[in-house]
Amino acid sequence: MADIIKGVRAFTIGTAISRVLGLVRESVFAYLYGAGRSTDAFNAGFRIPNLLRDLFAETALSAAFVPILSAEKNRGKENQNLLASNVFNVLLIIVGITVLSGIIFAPYIVQAIAFGFGKIPHKLELTAHLTAVMFPFLLFIALAAWAMGYLNTEKEFFIPSLAPAFFNIFSIATPIILFVYLQRRGIDPIFGMAIGVLLGGLLQFFIQLPMLFKKGFHYKLYLNFRDPNIRRIFLLFIPVAAGLAASRINVAVDTILISFLQEKSMTWLNYAFRIMHLPLGLFGIAVGTVALPTLSKLVAEKKTPEIESTLLNSLKLVFFLTISTSIIIAFLALPITRFIYERGQFTPFDTAATTQALILYILGVPFAAGLRNVAAVYYAYKDTKTPMIASFIAVATNIVLNLALMHIIGFRAFPLSTTISSFINIYILFRALPGKMGPINLKPIIRFSVILFVCAVIGGLTGWSANSILTKLLGLSFIGQGFNLLISGLVSFLFFYISARLLGISEVKNYIKRFIKG
Repeated sequence: MADIIKGVRAFTIGTAISRVLGLVRESVFAYLYGAGRSTDAFNAGFRIPNLLRDLFAETALSAAFVPILSAEKNRGKENQNLLASNVFNVLLIIVGITVLSGIIFAPYIVQAIAFGFGKIPHKLELTAHLTAVMFPFLLFIALAAWAMGYLNTEKEFFIPSLAPAFFNIFSIATPIILFVYLQRRGIDPIFGMAIGVLLGGLLQFFIQLPMLFKKGFHYKLYLNFRDPNIRRIFLLFIPVAAGLAASRINVAVDTILISFLQEKSMTWLNYAFRIMHLPLGLFGIAVGTVALPTLSKLVAEKKTPEIESTLLNSLKLVFFLTISTSIIIAFLALPITRFIYERGQFTPFDTAATTQALILYILGVPFAAGLRNVAAVYYAYKDTKTPMIASFIAVATNIVLNLALMHIIGFRAFPLSTTISSFINIYILFRALPGKMGPINLKPIIRFSVILFVCAVIGGLTGWSANSILTKLLGLSFIGQGFNLLISGLVSFLFFYISARLLGISEVKNYIKRFIKG
């Protein structure tokens, strides 16, 4: 567990920098462009390469690549580097062809994905142009995920988690630099965001290369689709990709449905989603990412008791981190959204709509975070089919709920359905887990989570009260809001901590101490 906490700490520090810069990027985005036709077009266009992102990068690649690469590492550095080079070359070819096809067929893809935009003049054409510009991002991010997978097997988590910060830096700087230049030439300034996405994706890959070589990687000009390890990776990759394809199909369906709602709906949801990803990325994804190499090693060594212990401890850690932060963010959703976005072209009405979406999204973070950790056990056992089936069921539920609710509660249906489907997904995996590793006593985890929830509500209520008082005293200036949120957040977490100690959760003090000291 100490090994995992040390890795989580490194991953979280790097991710925190990246996520904060991500929120700065979205704040700049909101200031420059607000919410409207261009931002809807950009968000829809960026969603299209992102539909394939999880398939060729991050989740699917890590789930298939890391366990096999870990096994090759045990056979020696030469074998490890040969496999890594082969995977790199295969990715370059397959993803490269996909990107080229995406650029060529962008107008037809957009018509299929966001045809509701057709009722607004020139919105489909703008979305298609932005999609074509941003499609190469998919290749860059796939190579960045490959580098992350290699470094994770070397127990290096800080640099891969920090790499997205460079994506955000260029996504911030590029539209600012190009805004006036594009505007003077009669080009929609939103293209500055699209160019920033490309440059940021490229840097996210390049920044990992020095550490990659430091860890002993040597590139080999080797391409062999018949390599047994490539076949093993594909056998693991296909079910994960299929499961993720279901979730990507869900995103595609959501995009189609949202395009028929009132204008700005897609932008509001995107802004809320970005804030929601702060606790999910900092803690949920961090614990799951760090746990996967450790679980893979324990499975290879057939240490079942340690696998169960590692899983339960990682779940306790991830619930401790995400339940507390998510509930407190839900209580402070309005001032957080207002502080990050409400300036320039972003109005109070946009703040109110984004806040509603954020509250519904954020309540599902503990489920999504726990899901990553439970799925890591299946991936460590080289079982990618069970998570795939669970994903299909959750996605089907999500789509049905969206169709049923969108005409009743509008854009709010989509974050609510996401939260419910996340719960269903993790529930299915928990139910199937005993068949994989024997009986597991989940009652302590459930009790632990319920008490955490109560403590987080207490913390959230006190923080909300403090924010209300300080708003009257400090006003709504940028500095006043920032100071207000800082004090309100500290009050929330202080009361959360006190409540947890009073209710007998001894792990709270232990986790904080170990997280700080490693």
